Amino acid sequence: MITKISKKDKKDWEDFLTNKDSLTNKDLPSSKKRIEKTKNFDFHGFSLDEANKTINKLIKDSYKNGVRKLVVVTGKGIHSDNEKNPYTSRDFGILKHSMPEYIKKDPELMKLIYEIKEADIKDGGSGAFYIFLKKN
Repeated sequence: MITKISKKDKKDWEDFLTNKDSLTNKDLPSSKKRIEKTKNFDFHGFSLDEANKTINKLIKDSYKNGVRKLVVVTGKGIHSDNEKNPYTSRDFGILKHSMPEYIKKDPELMKLIYEIKEADIKDGGSGAFYIFLKKN
């Protein structure tokens, strides 16, 4: 144990005791919330090929620009032309299911992604999904 206190330490302690400024309580929740960069993109009306090219560029650009969360709106597929084709399921939205699969099968994109999951109701529910990007 140190028994001799330096002059600087003694002065710092005296300054601390005489200081009237209040200290912040770090146990209280912070009033400043961390703002997360988010980007929304709506793919209604896109063909599958257009959507895949666009999502590829969107993920890479967002990662470079420090965006951490993408809200990707694809729609539920209930208004698409797949109802006219007897060989496709009426309940199977083309973009809704194909885009996440396209992303998951691309190892270059998956290196940038932390998680992909269905969106909350406020962001589109089952007609949208989130892409959480890793820190750049």
